[in-house]
Amino acid sequence: MNMRNICVVVTARPSYSRIKTALQAIKAHSKLNLQLVVAASALLERYGTAVNYIEADGFKIDAKVFNVLEGENLTAAAKTTGIGILELSSVFENLQPDIVVTIADRFETMATAIAASYMNIPLAHIQGGEVTGNIDEKVRHSITKLSDYHLVASEDAEERVIKLGEEKEFVFNTGCPSIDLAHIVKCDGDLNFDPYQKYGGVGAQPLISEGYIVVMQHPVTNEYTDSRQHIEATLDAVKEIDLPVLWFWPNVDAGADGTSSGIRSYRERYDLKHVHFFKNMEGQDFLKLLNNAKVLVGNSSVGIRECAYLGVPVVNIGSRQNRRQRGHNVIDVDYNTNAIKNAIEQQLSSGKAEQSCIYGEGNSGEQIADILSEVKLKFHKTIVY
Repeated sequence: MNMRNICVVVTARPSYSRIKTALQAIKAHSKLNLQLVVAASALLERYGTAVNYIEADGFKIDAKVFNVLEGENLTAAAKTTGIGILELSSVFENLQPDIVVTIADRFETMATAIAASYMNIPLAHIQGGEVTGNIDEKVRHSITKLSDYHLVASEDAEERVIKLGEEKEFVFNTGCPSIDLAHIVKCDGDLNFDPYQKYGGVGAQPLISEGYIVVMQHPVTNEYTDSRQHIEATLDAVKEIDLPVLWFWPNVDAGADGTSSGIRSYRERYDLKHVHFFKNMEGQDFLKLLNNAKVLVGNSSVGIRECAYLGVPVVNIGSRQNRRQRGHNVIDVDYNTNAIKNAIEQQLSSGKAEQSCIYGEGNSGEQIADILSEVKLKFHKTIVY
């Protein structure tokens, strides 16, 4: 029996949690051989060295691609993508995959899609069809048009991919693999570790046994010049909240310098005795931390996806998640300190939200592996407009 080589490219910290259970299912599948490539910020220490968690989970890494240009501006993002195309082309030439899998909408994923497409390698895209209204949406829809198979996370996304002109028989609503991890945590989600002891970080170490807030706020690429102002609005709001705050460092996006320098400057000006800062956390531990949090504050898609399934209240700030399908757990606010603070207080008084399964029910990874093992191999488009 010929095994199919499935090459999955992980380029960033969030991408690993979005694909972990699919990697496990591909690795265990009798008809599939997993080829794992780790690239871009997933390899960098300053963004949490996600590669360490990947290796600790028992995955063999077939290739590492160091392609991130420092600068965290638009030029660096474009050049990082270009270097990624060059390097990944060589990787694919060496590995000879039957299918390449790319994840979500980060700018580094464009390199995977372009390299595979120009090399006539069938391309599968996870989490296409969603809308956010920023540069990520351009990237996501572009990858959809380059892809041959579409493993979408919701009914809304499935309909949009088909409207974009993709063949219906190659669009599969599998849900999001990150919900598989959330399902495990929801069944057994006690916070059974000390985050300070296990993950270090910097800042105060407030007692969290009586409740805490999690903050995860990234720069918005098409608003990157305002990233420092945006983060200071959140810092001002959180400073007034009388609960411990566990704050996670931003992604490597244009504007991350402004976000990071804003946090550092704020810490120098104020004695934040209730705030601790983390670089990264293993996916399941992070979900346990979220599951036991009073509120998630920021603009991460984890608030839209996993927190909807877990019923964790979310204060979503700004435009980064615009138009993305929501559960019952989200309050949307602008970059305004009073609005952010009021929304946090409203969510604190409301308690846990109703669970929503719009992004899956906990079995996405196995569905994805089965589809990749059976789908017809193709790298061309049929006109369906």
